[in-house]
Amino acid sequence: MDPLELFAHPVRLRIVHALRGGRMLTTSQLCERIPDASKATVYRHVDQLAGAGVLEVAEERRVRGAVERGYRLRQERAAVDASTLASLTAEDHRRAFAAAMASLIAEFSGYLDRDGADPVADLVGYRQHGVWLSRAELTALIGAMQQAIVPLLGNEPTPDRSRYLLSPILFPVEQPE
Repeated sequence: MDPLELFAHPVRLRIVHALRGGRMLTTSQLCERIPDASKATVYRHVDQLAGAGVLEVAEERRVRGAVERGYRLRQERAAVDASTLASLTAEDHRRAFAAAMASLIAEFSGYLDRDGADPVADLVGYRQHGVWLSRAELTALIGAMQQAIVPLLGNEPTPDRSRYLLSPILFPVEQPE
């Protein structure tokens, strides 16, 4: 399976998101985090990601006579490389973006369906801003966002931390005349 096909599926994207940050989860735990997908679907997509080397078995233990595996994301395999990105067609980008949006909608719906979900108290945001940027300003903006986000990616879970999904989306909607 090529990298685009592998990652351009909402359930596989959600599995990858759930395992980011060095987490180890079993397939049962992934099913709990993706309750709108059937267990068979989650197991099938875990198998596909493991078969492609994106997931690795971090531990195995016996549970009621069966072997339960804990999976960990292999960071170096959990992204589409620059050469693959450069070869994508407009239709490939459309398909990948649709999968990313479907994954985001499912995650947000799951959040809203939780007991006690409070978008105001949780500081949920989904704003859009139209800004005019030169190439240099765009590059500076991307760099500033990376400087703000990258150090936080290594944060470990603690009792006072909630896990947030941050999904920056950036594309030109108008060109200069």
